[in-house]
Amino acid sequence: MTYDFMVIGAGIIGMSTAWQLQQAFPGCTVLVLEKEALPACHQTGRNSGVIHAGVYYTPGSLKARFCKEGNSATKKFCTEYGIRYDECGKLLVATSEEELRRMASLVVRCADNEIPVEELTARQLKLIEPNISGVGALLVPSTGIVSYKEITAKMADLVVQGGGEVRYSSEVVAVDEQPDRITVRTGSNSFTARYLIACAGLMADRVVEMLGVQPDFKIIPFRGEYYLLSAEHNRIVNHLVYPIPDPELPFLGIHLTRMIDGTVTVGPNAVLAFKREGYYKTDFSLRDSIEMLTYPGLLKVLRNNFRVSMVELKNSVYKKGYLELVRKYCPSLTLADLHDYPAGIRAQAVSKKGQLVSDFLFVNTRRALAVCNAPSPAATSAIPISKHIVEKVRLLAEK
Repeated sequence: MTYDFMVIGAGIIGMSTAWQLQQAFPGCTVLVLEKEALPACHQTGRNSGVIHAGVYYTPGSLKARFCKEGNSATKKFCTEYGIRYDECGKLLVATSEEELRRMASLVVRCADNEIPVEELTARQLKLIEPNISGVGALLVPSTGIVSYKEITAKMADLVVQGGGEVRYSSEVVAVDEQPDRITVRTGSNSFTARYLIACAGLMADRVVEMLGVQPDFKIIPFRGEYYLLSAEHNRIVNHLVYPIPDPELPFLGIHLTRMIDGTVTVGPNAVLAFKREGYYKTDFSLRDSIEMLTYPGLLKVLRNNFRVSMVELKNSVYKKGYLELVRKYCPSLTLADLHDYPAGIRAQAVSKKGQLVSDFLFVNTRRALAVCNAPSPAATSAIPISKHIVEKVRLLAEK
């Protein structure tokens, strides 16, 4: 059988893409291939579950546009299919005069992105968050929390209900593109389709290589380590609480997140992982490590961010340093309050010039489209990203 469309990856972007292909091309045949036994096993299922509003992103960028559209689309999807979410809002807390100045620039950016926010004084902050200390804060009411695993599982159900197939435990090992079709091999099986869409996350660059294209980037895994607060602290905050972003850090900083199951997590940090799916500090892959440590782009990133990298590594090893970061705005927490929690891995595309690719990145051939960089807020943005992918596929089909 030759399918109309084949999708690699059953994370939220892959599954959303399969679902939207069925809507855009009624009657089409769709196959999703996933190497794990369940959907959403990697980035989709190992994050904070935040429905982002799009506070930080450059106006006019795909990231800013997709995040704002995705915030609404995610909530609409949840409402339609009975998935629980909580529009609890987010607070960005300033703990110094310098952070207040940075907060002022975020207010301007939110105005440019048409995101409603409210500036709070220290007194107003204390009234709505008694356990949080700061000299001011920015309230973003449209931020929420959800389980992206639940959303992805529902999308998988919709794909199957629409006549599609989802094959788990099917790791792609080879791709052969011909003028009129594309064939994918998974172990002893092979599947053929007219078009291929790869949403392979941590393996995105390797799928591009399978397509016969030499990528000008490499996926570098950064592990985000979390802690779970003691159950007695499940009501310690009423909102999500984030620090004001540090311009020296490429990521958002350690925050307090109310999870949809009622618990509260602290994190994540960002440390280099020595295995693409290295969720534990002891995980190691010789192949992955050699590829990373011989890649000029990563060496430049480490050189340009050496001090920050060392601080992140130290705080990964010594819990006390990690704690001090969150105690800046939540001083009542102690070491005894921090309990182990599953880590996540961020698949970060890094250019040969040593730049962290900050926006969405796609590579296409005649019959394939690969999603090569889908950074946070990719889960929030999955529905509009997938719509964008479907339009790109439509253009391929029309050539």
